[in-house]
Amino acid sequence: MERKSCAVAGILVFLLAIDASAAELRAIDFSRDGDRYTLRSVTWFDADVAAVYSVLIDYDQSHRFSGAITESRNLAPDDEGRPEYFTRMEDCILIWCQSFDRVGYLELEPIHRIEAFTDPERSDFKMMRERWQLEEVEEGTLLTYKFEMVPDFWVPPLLGPYLIKRALITGGRKAANRLEVIAIEEAVTQTVSEP
Repeated sequence: MERKSCAVAGILVFLLAIDASAAELRAIDFSRDGDRYTLRSVTWFDADVAAVYSVLIDYDQSHRFSGAITESRNLAPDDEGRPEYFTRMEDCILIWCQSFDRVGYLELEPIHRIEAFTDPERSDFKMMRERWQLEEVEEGTLLTYKFEMVPDFWVPPLLGPYLIKRALITGGRKAANRLEVIAIEEAVTQTVSEP
């Protein structure tokens, strides 16, 4: 019986993923001020707020929707009880490749807001902060995202800022579409597993 439920869930997820429209990127803005890079976006997902929130706070899944992340995992809570995370990102500029580690903690307002703060002493960034604001809109989820970073590594002066901008914008679009599919999978799996 359990095997049939898994098979049915798999088929439903596959059919929903095929039928699902791509995430709708409604706005995206990139800016640079010296060494500080900022990205803001607004994206609508054809997925439930709780499912999108659940995927975003589960760093064990981050590498599934972000192509830049090669390794990710949830860590034990810090001394204040905040969930901690680890990610490793890899990127190449022409033939020069580098990996970047990030360790930090989350501040959560369940299903509405997530803020990720990076610990510079355990990361390759002087500062990195992300904020996701989620709201139910048009039978889906409207996600307002803000990303700020100051790298603690060498960025090639002329080509580097352009490549960072391109990677953030292109990667963000791809991640949004993958995130939507994973959130739909999550919602279907929860529905099928409920008695």
